[in-house]
Amino acid sequence: MKVLSPADFPALLSEQINQNRQQFTSTNPDYLAWFEQCVADKKFSEQLDRVWCGSQYAFDLCCRKPLLFRELVDSNNLKTTYTKASIQNNLSHRLVHTSNPKELDSQLRLNRNQEMLRIIWRDINRLADLEETTRDISLLAEASIQQALDFHHNNLVKLYGRPMAIINSISTEQKMMVIGMGKLGARELNLSSDIDLMFCYPRRGETDHKKNPQDNGEFFTRVARKLIQSIDQMTVDGFVFRVDMRLRPYGESGALVLSLGAMEEYYQDQGRDWERYAMIKARVIAGEAKAAGQLMNVLRPFTYRRYVDFSAFESLRSMKKMIQQEVKRRRLDNDVKLGPGGIRDIEFIAQCFQLIRGGRELELQERRVQTVLTVLAEQNTMPVKAVEELQAAYLFLRNTEHGIQAFNDQQTQTLPIDHLPQAALAMVLGFRQWPDFIAALTKHRNNVSKHFQQIIADDKEAVAMDKPSNWDTVWLADSDNDNDQVLAYLAEAGHEDGQAVLTQLQRLQKDRTVQRMQAVSRERLDQFIPLLLQAVANTASPSATLLRIVPLVESVLRRSAYLVLLVENPNALKQLVILCSASPWIAEKLATQPVLLDELLDTRTLYQVPEKDKLRAELQQHLLRVAWDDLEAHMDGLRYFKQAHQLHISAAEVIGKLPLMKVSDYLTMIAEVVLEHVLELAWSNLVAKHGRPQKSKGVACDKDFIIVGYGKLGGIELGHGSDLDLVFIHNAASGLSTDGDRPIDNGMFFTRLGQRMIHIMTAQTPSGMLYEVDMRLRPSGTSGLLVTSLSAFETYQKQDAWTWEHQALVRARVVAGDKQLSQTFEALRVELLCQHRDEDQLKKQVGAMREKMRDHLLPKGLEQADPPIFHLKHGTGAIVDIEFMVQYAVLAWSHQHPALAVYTDNIRILEALQQQGLFSIAEAEALTEAYKAYRAHAHRLSLQQQPSEVPLADFARHRQAVVTLWLQVIGCRR
Repeated sequence: MKVLSPADFPALLSEQINQNRQQFTSTNPDYLAWFEQCVADKKFSEQLDRVWCGSQYAFDLCCRKPLLFRELVDSNNLKTTYTKASIQNNLSHRLVHTSNPKELDSQLRLNRNQEMLRIIWRDINRLADLEETTRDISLLAEASIQQALDFHHNNLVKLYGRPMAIINSISTEQKMMVIGMGKLGARELNLSSDIDLMFCYPRRGETDHKKNPQDNGEFFTRVARKLIQSIDQMTVDGFVFRVDMRLRPYGESGALVLSLGAMEEYYQDQGRDWERYAMIKARVIAGEAKAAGQLMNVLRPFTYRRYVDFSAFESLRSMKKMIQQEVKRRRLDNDVKLGPGGIRDIEFIAQCFQLIRGGRELELQERRVQTVLTVLAEQNTMPVKAVEELQAAYLFLRNTEHGIQAFNDQQTQTLPIDHLPQAALAMVLGFRQWPDFIAALTKHRNNVSKHFQQIIADDKEAVAMDKPSNWDTVWLADSDNDNDQVLAYLAEAGHEDGQAVLTQLQRLQKDRTVQRMQAVSRERLDQFIPLLLQAVANTASPSATLLRIVPLVESVLRRSAYLVLLVENPNALKQLVILCSASPWIAEKLATQPVLLDELLDTRTLYQVPEKDKLRAELQQHLLRVAWDDLEAHMDGLRYFKQAHQLHISAAEVIGKLPLMKVSDYLTMIAEVVLEHVLELAWSNLVAKHGRPQKSKGVACDKDFIIVGYGKLGGIELGHGSDLDLVFIHNAASGLSTDGDRPIDNGMFFTRLGQRMIHIMTAQTPSGMLYEVDMRLRPSGTSGLLVTSLSAFETYQKQDAWTWEHQALVRARVVAGDKQLSQTFEALRVELLCQHRDEDQLKKQVGAMREKMRDHLLPKGLEQADPPIFHLKHGTGAIVDIEFMVQYAVLAWSHQHPALAVYTDNIRILEALQQQGLFSIAEAEALTEAYKAYRAHAHRLSLQQQPSEVPLADFARHRQAVVTLWLQVIGCRR
């Protein structure tokens, strides 16, 4: 921001310069020589003129307290950027000999005066940016509060004893916590802020005074009252900060201090929407750190809902409406905070997204507005240009606010109407003339208003879709008298089963949950259903689509904020209808996990699937702020990550954007990224408890552990409902233990590691299961060890494994874990697959296993039906026949053609068979074409929740090609 030279000041301020200097020297003649020496420095002289012209308060303070002014100048503190420790130490030094409350209050105020003069000087001269200015004022408040708290606590302990509580059968001393709300909590205080506080103490109990014990609540109420008096009361030295306690539970009628339990109970049972808004910036600024963490853990679930909460729009609109009414009533259009396009509008925009998304996107759990806006841009939640305009406006408006307040140290954000303060404000903001300042201010306020209206519109603007009255009639119809009229309208709108729709709507109306809904929730439902009816009328099968979506509606009746999401975002409703019309599987997933509705908001990302590196980075970012020991939060985060990306993939698939092979690729990549994180999480958890396993005495393992994916995971062919076939292998030495305080045997460590990983993936949480896990392909199956050493795995595969286990090894691939061990395993896999085998014996074993699978898994009588039915996976000439032929070829011929053992997916193995001259081009293409066609159709059927059964005639050509090649390669068929 431009700094105006005194040479460019308007005439009104130029006159003020001379008057100010004359008044200071005449009032303080003893300082004349010192002053003349100071102003001989041109740089200092210019800074002085800016400050004294821009802040009448600073000028008056220098005149009244010249020694204070001189100390600041001579110490070079006006040129110094303070640290938090500097601010605390300066105050502590002042108070070192303080012995009574009167001295405390006086020193707190003198310190405040000196610090405010320093802060104003640096702010007006742009020696400090906005962040430093607001931080220093906030740190001054925190230091003052902490010193006052400690002083009065210690004084009252002398009278009443220490407040105590029984914790784990031990009598423990209690300390009060001070919660800074609003700008203090965010360290965004302005030059003349009041401070919003709340007080809390950990546990109920009483003081340990033998003769005069006090209830803890009474003791801390005394502390709180004295603290407020020391900070807020006006004396001959002024005040420290104005204190506002109205944000506490029950407001002015509530207790001044509450226990942690009482505070938790209040916010769980009675907390209101505006209190959620206030809690965004809440921070414990004084008191015991451990108890402060417990308190914030209590407040966080109240502030940030675990689901996407679009109901925040309604409460923010209501608050905004009240403020607008107050603006009109008090004629506050010239208020840069509360007026149109003011600071409050920017705060509303940021906090709106925080309340909606902050429970799930931890990056938004920030207190500072500028930081939140940056996150919104980084996440593409808001356009970068919009965020840049809002941030520029915020800087300009906050600097304007400081310019207004610095003039007379008054708590106001109203633009001045007199010429002198106008000229001073314009100068502070870098403008020579008032009209130039107003033009810049107007531009910023217009930008803010524009973005505010786009995000937090008025109620009438919120619903972008019009609701034809007929759809209201359908939903609110009298079930006894209007059925014929409703059925006629549904038929006219293209419904193929109007009676089923009418029955479902009437059943929903009579649902007990609907009958018991609160008024606001019922209003949301009545607003949403007509919009839904209108939206499904544009699909090919309106009735089927509506009936698929109704379970989703039923699942969110108790969390009607999801209905608000769809009402507020017509495009999200449109995408919901498109996807549910295309796939009942998607409809069921959304009904089970409505939190995924948030993914429908942005079509730029809904149908896009990132590559593996981006997936990995996104998961890392999503869980970046979750502590490694918070297992539940990691499990929830992993489940949402998987479900959200699975939704993106299925959405892209049903609109034809992703072919089958890409779908499987992406589903496999998601599983791999998840498994990497699950391994890191389980490893971190166990190492924290037991230390690291040792490779040799005194040498810790470098995570010598791998996860081997078999089946569809290993073959890069996962489907939407696929489980994970896994084998866990480690390479740590036997006979050694971990190196932690609670050591356990290496083998036990890795067994627990496997158990922990399985628990993380298979535990049923409110977000469902991450993956079903099948460990039966490990050596010796269910009777074998959960985690095996590499040497034991090698021995088993070479000496005891069945042919079908070597078939499974064809599709085995390391999907997570140590790189060196992965390479060792891959070399062993190739060695095992390239062993020489008797082909005749191998054909018999493969053929026998195939027939055994068919007997167990193929529904009886399908192929003998009239007309015959073909099972795409287990039928004769189906997917499994192709897989068995490929596995046979690898086991039979890899000793002569090692290239066959390189890949784990069937398509590339078929390419290798053709390239090695073992299959002709026609044969390889026939199997590849059949395999792709079978899988693609089975995949589509799964999204429609249909079995993998089709008329045999539809795939007769592919089936015949597979059967012919089976007879040529394996040679046996029942």
